[in-house]
Amino acid sequence: MKRDPLPLSLGAASPARVAQWHRALIALGAALLAIVALFWSTGASMVGIWTNSETFAHGFVVAPISLWLIWRMRARLRELDPHPSWGAVPLVACAGAVWLVGAAGEVNALMQAAFVAMIVLATAAILGLRVARRMMFPLGFLFFAVPLGDFLLPTLMDRTADFTVFALRASGVPVYREGLMMVLPTGRWSIIEACSGVRYLIASLMVGTLFAYISYTAYWRRLVFVAVSIVVPIVANWVRAYLIVLLGHLSNNRLATGVDHIIYGWIFFGFVMLLMFWIGARWKEPSTARAASSPAVAEGAPVAAAWFRLAAFAVVATALVWPLADAATQPAQLAPVALGGVEVPGWQSLAAHGGFTPQFKGASATVEQAFGQKDAVVGLYVAYYRGQDSHRKVVSSENVLVHSEDSTWLKVGDASREALIGDSAHKVRVARLKTRGERAIVAWRWYWIDGALTSSDALAKARLAWSRLRGRGDDAAAIVIYADDARAHSAERTLQAFARDAWPPLSAALVAARAQR
Repeated sequence: MKRDPLPLSLGAASPARVAQWHRALIALGAALLAIVALFWSTGASMVGIWTNSETFAHGFVVAPISLWLIWRMRARLRELDPHPSWGAVPLVACAGAVWLVGAAGEVNALMQAAFVAMIVLATAAILGLRVARRMMFPLGFLFFAVPLGDFLLPTLMDRTADFTVFALRASGVPVYREGLMMVLPTGRWSIIEACSGVRYLIASLMVGTLFAYISYTAYWRRLVFVAVSIVVPIVANWVRAYLIVLLGHLSNNRLATGVDHIIYGWIFFGFVMLLMFWIGARWKEPSTARAASSPAVAEGAPVAAAWFRLAAFAVVATALVWPLADAATQPAQLAPVALGGVEVPGWQSLAAHGGFTPQFKGASATVEQAFGQKDAVVGLYVAYYRGQDSHRKVVSSENVLVHSEDSTWLKVGDASREALIGDSAHKVRVARLKTRGERAIVAWRWYWIDGALTSSDALAKARLAWSRLRGRGDDAAAIVIYADDARAHSAERTLQAFARDAWPPLSAALVAARAQR
């Protein structure tokens, strides 16, 4: 007696329904392989981040967990007939359009989220909305594969510093804070990216969401546990940072200052997570309630294999439009960038304004100059980008004034203000930097995108995408000016005077460089 190959996954479904599932799954598999091939670079960028970042290493297990969740519900899926849902095809087009905007603006997270959305929507289009609705959580779980969360770093670092300083003072430890730096009688401490707790938060949220789905059926229980899995790692990281600084202070920096700093942190976090899940398991709903199936659905008329093939073709054809559109916006050939120095009326060109260089990677051309006027000295740094891609782009989390691990400079203040750049008022981002030797500088930073100025990363990305989609290329620049802050407000006055005088010739140089495209 020949054994049917699908009873393990589809239970005691009728031969007609089994055959229909065969046709649907073959079409779905072909469509998903085609989407992965079309957007291979986007998928590869996700895998690259999983490989190189401890924060997002969980991405490797997301797809296997999603497939396991679908396998668990095979008894419920066998109750449904798969059939194409043509209304989902335009949604695939919408996801593709979002991907194109992300590609034009080099927004990796947007491209990656759109890529995952196309996979989810392709499943809905080929298997049907009813089937996709039943698999809603496993399909939605795939979005945890998107490496998203770096934007939380500044906020989480600030809040961690706030709590640590508050707790230390409440413990009777004197502490002076300047930005993310804390000075104690026994030494200095700084809150860096690794102290933000973002990796704890993302890991806790993913595992907490999975635990809530498996353990509870009531939506309110699930939502409460997911909320707890967000709040607990944030608070736990605050306590972790406080205890490490306190332990280092009490031991005169003999403990919690090297590798043991990391070990203590992970041990404490692991204990808190274990406690959270132990408490959550006490309200776990009975397995009989979770195993209850929906009422059986009567079989409909069989769907011919040709319809599934047509649905797969429609999905792939819709997805294909967007890589082709992206290729059409790419210039055939890019000229090298020729960006020379500028002369600023009323300011004398100096040899250098040493000791500080903003950290911008992969620029097509850079300019570093120094200018003096009376006793004021200003440094100018321009990073010009053309032909941007995922590895070299003007707006990137890796492009910063100083890295938090920098051994010389430390950022102790960050804000924004309105300033006169040339004859027009624009927002600039203001940072105050200090060395271990107490030298301080103030730096202003903004972007030039196709002739427009902005200090916002999001607006810069949007303008960059709009410029590329209109066929105007992706030429852009980051401009930084900085001055020593030896006296109160002296740097701000100096920078304002320089920004007003320097922008006309600098703008002309940027426009001339763009014209050489």
